[in-house]
Amino acid sequence: MNTNSEPPHTPTIDGMRRSGNWNPLWDTLSDWDPEWTEQFMAMNATPIRRGVFSPEFVELLSIAIDAAATHMYAPGVRRHIRAALELGVSREEILTVLQMVSVLGIHACNLGVPILEEELDAFESRRAAS
Repeated sequence: MNTNSEPPHTPTIDGMRRSGNWNPLWDTLSDWDPEWTEQFMAMNATPIRRGVFSPEFVELLSIAIDAAATHMYAPGVRRHIRAALELGVSREEILTVLQMVSVLGIHACNLGVPILEEELDAFESRRAAS
């Protein structure tokens, strides 16, 4: 944590705010520890800054991350769909990403159905024994 009276240098955060990529939910974290938040955001931005993937692919991947059942961040999904469309990504490509990421939700059944089966068998065995 920065204990100096001078405000810390936060170019990554400042750029995210200017570009509309800043999540207001991060405001308190940034206020409380701007140095750590800046380092985290800079680390997060490094793979994108390297330019290994095309901007279109970055937007599609960002849509998948934000739409995933473990994240479900609607403002990010909206922002990245908007950006993808501006880059020329088709409706079909975006829809395919959403369809592909939807399979993450199947894990609830992959986990729950076998447990349900085991518990039903145990329940029926207990009931039959009494």
